[in-house]
Amino acid sequence: MATRKSSPKKSAAKSAASGASKVGTLPPYGVPIREAIARGDAGEMKRLAASTRKYLADLSSAVDKLDKALGKTKG
Repeated sequence: MATRKSSPKKSAAKSAASGASKVGTLPPYGVPIREAIARGDAGEMKRLAASTRKYLADLSSAVDKLDKALGKTKG
């Protein structure tokens, strides 16, 4: 029986909502970053850094879009 794969966005949202604690499933706030540093696993820290950079770029893009949308609604 074939299974349907969910989109990456839906999977990430579902993982974050379920409280999963794997790198890349949590927003990169201070606690996961500090915990990764404390564990000292270089591979985990590199993955978390890359994930965080992508998250920040996506967030910055979304904020830019919000600013543009707000500019259109200002009178």
